[in-house]
Amino acid sequence: MKAFVAGATGETGRRIVQELVARNIPVRALVRDMQTARNILPPDAELVVGDVLNPQSLTTALGDSTVVLCATGAKPSLDPTGPYKVDFEGTKNLVDVAKTQGIENFVLVSSLCTSQLFHPLNLFWLILVWKKQAEEYLQKSGLNYTIVRPGGLKNEDNSDSIVMQSADTLFDGSIPRQKVAQVCVEALFEPAARHKIVEIIAKPEASPKSFTELFQQC
Repeated sequence: MKAFVAGATGETGRRIVQELVARNIPVRALVRDMQTARNILPPDAELVVGDVLNPQSLTTALGDSTVVLCATGAKPSLDPTGPYKVDFEGTKNLVDVAKTQGIENFVLVSSLCTSQLFHPLNLFWLILVWKKQAEEYLQKSGLNYTIVRPGGLKNEDNSDSIVMQSADTLFDGSIPRQKVAQVCVEALFEPAARHKIVEIIAKPEASPKSFTELFQQC
């Protein structure tokens, strides 16, 4: 297995890279700025320059990768096209290139509540609408996929247990990014994670479960 991580210098993406490296899985990390990436990412990660909005750069960047993990996301800005371009168009480009390259598995980090049109987050240029469009495009692609919808993201890890449910059943809650990264990497290995949308939060009172149990119950 060789993993390709898009959004590798983002807060969640960098944790996915760290998790892969910790498990001795070779990583190609897609970055736009090599110097910034060197300061953020583990030295064991192979850094490749490219942009999800440039499909040609993606073809080169994927190289000999066999699985893709996408943790891209539009940053808050005054550009009303940001979520459309990054969360939909960029993911669509990556899915298309993954298909032509014969990628074995595609893990997409999305968000809770993507099916709720009137969610407050859609005031940010319809960000959940475009994430949902990206989800649907991946689902129809023919690729093996897992779509991970985390709740509110926390930078600090904690000892809370992961709660995982199927699509459109969790509507609030939060989760450390480190746990999101763990779920994404585990999804590569769990047969029960294939062709599923999983929603995840973390709760101190939840019963601890193995990743196999978590994926099987969804």
